[in-house]
Amino acid sequence: MASPGAALRLEATRGAPPGAGTRARARSRVGGFLLTGYTHLVMLWLFAPIVVMVIYGFNDTHGKFNIAWSGFTLKWFQHPFSIPTLSSAVVTSLGTAALGALIATVLGTMIALASHRYHFRGKAILDAVMILDIAASEVVIGSALLTLFIATNVPLGLLTIVLAQVMFSIPFVAITVRARLAGFDPSLEEAAQDLGASPLWTFLLVTLPLILPGVMAAALLAFALCLDDYVITSFVSGNTLTFPLWVYGATREGVPPQVNVIGTFIFIGGGLVAIAGALLRSWRSRQLARATSS
Repeated sequence: MASPGAALRLEATRGAPPGAGTRARARSRVGGFLLTGYTHLVMLWLFAPIVVMVIYGFNDTHGKFNIAWSGFTLKWFQHPFSIPTLSSAVVTSLGTAALGALIATVLGTMIALASHRYHFRGKAILDAVMILDIAASEVVIGSALLTLFIATNVPLGLLTIVLAQVMFSIPFVAITVRARLAGFDPSLEEAAQDLGASPLWTFLLVTLPLILPGVMAAALLAFALCLDDYVITSFVSGNTLTFPLWVYGATREGVPPQVNVIGTFIFIGGGLVAIAGALLRSWRSRQLARATSS
């Protein structure tokens, strides 16, 4: 007996001129080839700056501007933190980004849980504010934060950098976690509470493990946004230099190869985290499949 799909295709081709099926398959192959080629070109365009960054980390340059290939060397990787101000800026960026991402993840997850579970007055306004915060210009947000900090006599520096990063990262965390909660089964929490678990233990043992992939993805996204931000940070940093601010300032005199080396390290670190996350998801899928089959 023919499959339903084959029957439908046979019915569709009845009365068609000779060779129509061959032409349709040819168009399908051409379309698949064009789509695949377009995807490869987009991937090449996205990764081209990263490839250039990695390559020029090995450039044996002797001038101020690291734009002309002068030969291969490993000396920049042997001493990547030989510039004290650059090293200090990297440490500042990593510290503020980690702290800002942690606070934003906690607050954003709480907002996502509240907006997903409860119906309260002002919920639509909250959703609109989060979307507006994402869509708003960074120049506008940065200038508004600068006015706020100056008006409240908050000294510009590490504190204002972290506060700004938390502010613009919370909407990304809340939306990411809420997307994970869209497929959450509330009966699991009800079953845990029926068995005597308190609301806190229900959250720690049932809710959090189930939404943890979404929370981790939101935390990594927040960390990347905080580490990479330049525009808003430039308004509220005062005399404190982060890695993006230091690199922008160095462009006026020449970007040293150590910038490419540190950028390569950051890229490798992000790649390792992504690979670890993929392996963890694969392991969890295999464990779930085994538990289901048994």
